[in-house]
Amino acid sequence: MLGEEVSLFEREFAAYVGVEHGVAVGSGTEALHLALAAAGVGPGDEVVTVAHTAVATVAAIELVGATPVLVDIEREFYTLDPSLLEQAVTPRTKAVIPVHLYGQPADLTPILRIARRHGLRVIEDCAQAHGAAYDGRRVGSCGDMGCFSFYPTKNLGAIGDGGLVVTGDAQLAGRVRSLREYGWSERYVSSISGWNSRLDEIQAAILRVKLRYLDEDNQRRMRLAAAYDEGLAGAGVATPRRRENVDHVYHLYVVRAAERDRLQAQLKAVGIGTLVHYPLPIHLQPAYAGRLQGREHLPETECAAREVLSLPMYPELTLDDVRQVARAGASIQQALR
Repeated sequence: MLGEEVSLFEREFAAYVGVEHGVAVGSGTEALHLALAAAGVGPGDEVVTVAHTAVATVAAIELVGATPVLVDIEREFYTLDPSLLEQAVTPRTKAVIPVHLYGQPADLTPILRIARRHGLRVIEDCAQAHGAAYDGRRVGSCGDMGCFSFYPTKNLGAIGDGGLVVTGDAQLAGRVRSLREYGWSERYVSSISGWNSRLDEIQAAILRVKLRYLDEDNQRRMRLAAAYDEGLAGAGVATPRRRENVDHVYHLYVVRAAERDRLQAQLKAVGIGTLVHYPLPIHLQPAYAGRLQGREHLPETECAAREVLSLPMYPELTLDDVRQVARAGASIQQALR
């Protein structure tokens, strides 16, 4: 654990992102948890994020004892709506977590501007956006810290759990490095309270090899997405919109349709599997309903939960596979209209 392969991967992945420091940890959730702790977020503090995300984002906030404050998303891009951020900030707000969802970066320029004005840390949730870029900079390099997951389904996936925090701030990197291993300042000496969160050598070795192919795989995803766009044009489903200033790496190819459930069922009937990311927003989950700060009603988030559908997307798909899915989807959708 935490041997040479981990050290090499930390350096190589940080260089890929475009920052100086990388700290490997046990999972993407733990990356967010330790980044928040390193930023000094704790009980009594608030962290602004979205409800249209994996529960891990909010779970990490609660792991440090802070309160999640949820805001709505932009309809076209599914990421945090910057126009709603400032009104969510209170004297207790300590950080904001923009989630780069489905492979597309959140709108970071206004988010960073508001955060700087209020003295907030920006911790990017990059779990679905390995290699994505915003204004020419890879995600993870724009805020104070970026947090990645290497769960096997990710654009860069291991064969088990894994995560990593990147940052250009040596002090923050040092705190994450200490926190991941019992708060040690030296072996067996805990200067602060910490945890146990380590990436193992086997996962690191695999990730080092796969990192060499990440850009190629992302380019493949982009070509597959373009084929989906073409095949679904005029079919009555909304295909993904891409910001003009980003590289979208299509971790998922997500369409939306008013008759989503019927479309999904009929695709399944012809042998095409799909998923919904995500069917129940965090503020409506049984574990969180009625106890999170922020709006009780998030209209764009709730609309997305009713309408989004993730079509098959992974680099090994062929163009013929995509065209077959698109033809089936277009035919079914037209019959539903």
